[in-house]
Amino acid sequence: MIPPIASNFVAGETPEAALAHVEALNDRGVAGILNLLGEHYEERAPADADADAYVDLVGAIADRDVDACVSVKSSQIGLDIGDDVFEENLARIVEAANAPAATGPDGTGTFVWIDMEDHETTDVTLDAFERHAVATDGNVGVCVQANLKRTRDDLERLADLPGKVRLVKGAYDEPAELSYKEKARVDESYRDCLAYMFEAFEGGIAVGSHDPAMIEHAKELYAEHGTPYEVQMLTGVRESAQFELAAEDDVEVYQYIPYGSKWFSYFYRRIRERKSNALFALRAVVGN
Repeated sequence: MIPPIASNFVAGETPEAALAHVEALNDRGVAGILNLLGEHYEERAPADADADAYVDLVGAIADRDVDACVSVKSSQIGLDIGDDVFEENLARIVEAANAPAATGPDGTGTFVWIDMEDHETTDVTLDAFERHAVATDGNVGVCVQANLKRTRDDLERLADLPGKVRLVKGAYDEPAELSYKEKARVDESYRDCLAYMFEAFEGGIAVGSHDPAMIEHAKELYAEHGTPYEVQMLTGVRESAQFELAAEDDVEVYQYIPYGSKWFSYFYRRIRERKSNALFALRAVVGN
């Protein structure tokens, strides 16, 4: 059972709990991005099992008729075992998400995000996104990280593809020759990348950030260019801001919703990443 302190950041251990969380969010105008926790499998069996779980999940989303999509990690579905394992399992998930059983009233299937991990996974992840984005006419998305020096060039490749691109600052400790280390430089890169996206993309822009300055920058770029965009934030982080944004007419808001039995390592990472998260957790313990 997930203790209350961790349940602020994780929706539950089962798909049913995660879907119930989505329904509550939908009532407040926020959509969900469901992520089954798990990564870096060295054997095929758990990678295949998690891929099976995602196949079942896209069916459950359709059955519950909730406003939600899914997000998968490449190492979770087999990349550490081999590119072929990752590609096979991703193809199964995307196929299920676009099958008639998962197709909603608007004629589209369940949207599938491909999360980005460390820099060694970037090329294979972008290649997989391109294949499936073209094959599904844009029903797939990918994440890119502003702290990587290559990302601005990657965006030029992605600009003409269907699908969505989520821009985040990046949480991995990458080599200095490949990444920006200073917070101010990462922020500068994020602003530059976001400006390019609003100029060059026709839509499909996802602002993956809790930083009020970056969200405000996106609003300014939208006012200038009119390019559709959405904002994505994590469960348990600035949720009041998520609901406030969802009340606005010009932006969709999604909450990234982790769930599953592997919640402890995810929760521990959230606490270590930011002092604000640690303070949030402490307040939950003392009841303030």
